[in-house]
This record gives sequence, structure tokens and C-alpha cells, in this order.
Amino acid sequence: MQITSPRFKQNAHEALGDAALQRALGNLKAGFPGKRAAAVARMPEFEQLRDAARDLKNHILEHLDFYLETFEANVKRRGGHVHWARDAEEARAIVLDICRKAGAKTVTKGKSMITEEIGLNDHLAANGIEPIETDLGEYIIQLRGEHPSHIIAPAIHVNLDQVSDAFHAHHGKYGKTERQTEPRALMNEAREILRDKFIAADVGITGANFCIAETGTTVIVTNEGNGDLTQTLPRVHVAVTSIEKVVPTLEDATLLHRLLSRSATGQEIEVYGTWSSGPRRPEDPDGPAEYHVVLLDNGRSNMLGNEFREMLRCIRCSACMNHCPVYGAIGGHAYGWVYPGPMGSVLTPAFIGVEQAGNLPNASTFCGRCESVCPVRIPLPKLMRHWRAREFEKHLTPQGFRFGLGVWAWLARRPKLYRLATQVATRVLKPLGGKTNRIGSLPLAGGWTAWRDLPAPQGRTFFEQWKDRQQAGGAK
Repeated sequence: MQITSPRFKQNAHEALGDAALQRALGNLKAGFPGKRAAAVARMPEFEQLRDAARDLKNHILEHLDFYLETFEANVKRRGGHVHWARDAEEARAIVLDICRKAGAKTVTKGKSMITEEIGLNDHLAANGIEPIETDLGEYIIQLRGEHPSHIIAPAIHVNLDQVSDAFHAHHGKYGKTERQTEPRALMNEAREILRDKFIAADVGITGANFCIAETGTTVIVTNEGNGDLTQTLPRVHVAVTSIEKVVPTLEDATLLHRLLSRSATGQEIEVYGTWSSGPRRPEDPDGPAEYHVVLLDNGRSNMLGNEFREMLRCIRCSACMNHCPVYGAIGGHAYGWVYPGPMGSVLTPAFIGVEQAGNLPNASTFCGRCESVCPVRIPLPKLMRHWRAREFEKHLTPQGFRFGLGVWAWLARRPKLYRLATQVATRVLKPLGGKTNRIGSLPLAGGWTAWRDLPAPQGRTFFEQWKDRQQAGGAK
């Protein structure tokens, strides 16, 4: 996947001017947040579950080595194989080797952000193996030559006419020459074509929402039957996941399960929750003959020992981006890599470097909505501030920005001068607001006023009001 995070500002500008994208993002704003709120309202213990989930994930991260080794032992005990990958290159090589040993020509894939992270599809295709995305949203964007713009609704940026165009352009080779324009007809057309792909696939590749240490089980959570077909029909099943997805017990997985569905889509429970524990046994009616789990590190061990450790609690529910006003305005592709929104603003610099992704943690108003809805209470604004600090320390921020901060710091260390400056600024700016009390243009503030008005100061400064309150309190 091509990284375009360094051109985030240009990406965002183009997204704001894309009328089709803006219409599609309107559906996001009208959908997920309201459904989540309704689901949470129906569960009185939701906040207590969030606390329990936070504590559970913290416990896991403290003992991650133990639970990963236990998971590996139980996968092997059930006849499966575990492969450890230090980085994306090793993970790609492991999966390719499994596919080659299976003689695979085609592989079916369930939705997986980890396989996006390691660039698996392009790698398989470059080595003569055709990857076929089977989640409907993933299938649509694969036909369009795109990457997901959202971690649970990968095609949320695409409208119905664009889906119709993609199907009409690519399905002619299957004898589908009539353009379909109705959602049901389009879905049936995709289902008919993918049915043959499921049957013909030599290997099925999925991700994993949870890896259960006590049983060696991987769990996927979906709303389509494609995940089950991907796991059970091919001779070989490969689950590609990351090391922080491990949980100690079945009960622990169900705790996170209850939070995941409600936080992601506002459902009480997803349509399919599929639990895989090894290859097919002699008495089983179906299932793969081989079961492989690829555990990816790719920088996560480094995060365990630094200030970004709390980000490893993430269960990939997308609640943060569903409620983020920045994501809601520009969509996911503007972020330039796999993970968009607030979660991506923390993860992307960790994985590809703040030098390439420093713009992302700066693209936040710090309104706090992301933290307020996170099911495992990740303090996303705090973590983004850490990246801003690192960017500043590396002298990656623009010179003008650094100069401005320097001036502010110089004033802040001189309280009397600072108060005088704020009083003068208040009295100068207030008349510029006119009757509307809004400033449409201001020197040195073009980055703000080019897109929105600046509220003119009203009344007295904070220090003046605070002084009056202190004096009034003393008079009593």
C-alpha cells in the first residue's frame, strides 16, 4: 500500500472538495453514532464493562509473553501451527510459503486490517497467487483498486452508482453484462460470483479479533457469512493477527465481545461470531485440514515499553473514527495509510514514523469525543499530544509554528506581561467582529480564517474575571 500520509493536508483539501465523498460521509454521521448511543442506553452496566475491559487489557499487556506462549502451546496441542513475524516482510513471506506448499492459485480472504498493514494482497498477486476479498465492502474496493477507508465499513466512501459502475466494468467476464442499479440485485450478483470463488479457493485467509490463550482459539466477528466460508471450505486456513489480540480465557473474550459489537455498529451482537480451534478432526463434518496462525509484531513490542502502550488496548471497533469530526469531514483515505481517524493518528506514526505521519496527530481539535466513546478507555488525545511533543523535539514542525510557540512560551513565563498582552489583544480584536462578533479575515491567522470565522473576544479577559471573583470571595 502506497503511503500518502506526508501529503495529508493536500489529501484533506481534496476530500473536502469531493462532493460524492461528502455525501457518503453524511451517511456515517447519521448512522453509527446514533446506533451506538441506543445500544449503550439499553445496557446499564456498559460503563462498568468499559472499566473491566480496560483493566483486563492492561493485565494482558503486563503478561503478554506468558499469554502468547500459552496460546501457541494450545494451538499446537490441537494440531495447528503458529508462526511468529517480527515485521511485515516476515509475515508476507510466511503466508506466501504456506500458500506455495498448498499449491494455491487462488486464496479467499475475510476482512483483515492486519493483512492491509503488511500489504499481503499485492505480495500474493506479485507472486502469481490471486487474492479474492469476500467481504462485500472489501470486494467492492478491490474491484475499484482502492484500500479501505474505514476499518469496519471499508467501502463507506462509495455510493450506489459507483458500486454499479465497478460491477458493470468487472463482471462482464462472468457473463454479467446487464448493469444492475438496485442494492439487492448488486448483492445477489456479487454473491453468485463469489460462491464459485469460495469453492475453488486453495487457501482461506482471515484476521482474528481475539486469540484465546487457554484454548488456542481464534475468533472473528462479522456480519456476513463470508468469514465462515473462508475458514471452512479451503483445505488450509491461515489467521493473520497481531500479538496484542491475545486474551487469557473464553470469559475474557466474551467481555470484549459485548463491548465490540455495541461500540462498532450499535448491535447487541454481530450476526456471526466464529471460533476456530485447530484443523478438522476425524469426527468433524467440515473444516480445514491445516490451521495456521501468524502472529505479527511490527513495532508493537516497542510500544509496550513507551508512552504509547495504552494504544495496544485497542479492539478495533472504530467508535473513535465514527465520532470524530475530523474523520467525518475528510474520510479515511486522507490519512494516507491503513488506520484512519484518531486511532490512526496514534498508530500510524508508531508504525511508519512520525517523520512521515506527523501531520496526523496535529489534525485534531482534542474535543475528546474519541476518548469518551472508546470501549477500553484509551486516552487518545493524550497519546496524540505525545506525538506532537516528539515531532517538536525532532524539529519537524514548521519554523513559523515553532516561532509562534516560542513567543507564547516567552510571554507565559512573564505573567504581568502576558496579562497586558491579552488585554490589548482583546480590545483590538473585539471591534473587528462587527455586529456578528465573527472575524472573517485576520493577519497571521489565515490557516484558520480561510475555512471558518474566528469568534471575536467578548467581555473581559479570564484574568480580569478571576480577579473580581477572588476579591468578591475575600469580601465575604
